[in-house]
Amino acid sequence: MDETDMEIYDLRVTVERIEGRSVCGMNVGDHFDLTNSAHLKLPDGKHFCVYALASVLPFLAAKQRDLAAGDWLAQDTQFACPDPEERLIMQVSRTCRRRMNSADLT
Repeated sequence: MDETDMEIYDLRVTVERIEGRSVCGMNVGDHFDLTNSAHLKLPDGKHFCVYALASVLPFLAAKQRDLAAGDWLAQDTQFACPDPEERLIMQVSRTCRRRMNSADLT
């Protein structure tokens, strides 16, 4: 019996550019990974601004799944931090496809 009933993507959220001043101490290239559906991982010794995280977080569950080709979220990969002075832009990338059992998650 195959115990995997769904496939989702692991994601990486990377600071692509900062068009203003970095008041939160982040730099271009800083990132976090979202793996195994809900595991948020940061590189050792690094941080990620909670406000930048809050702005991208609502989209991550959808970005983990296959979306219709015409869906705007399938095409958009950049998200902005809400701080107008900082203008931090993040890139969401799929890193790998993972087979999982939804019963393990609910």
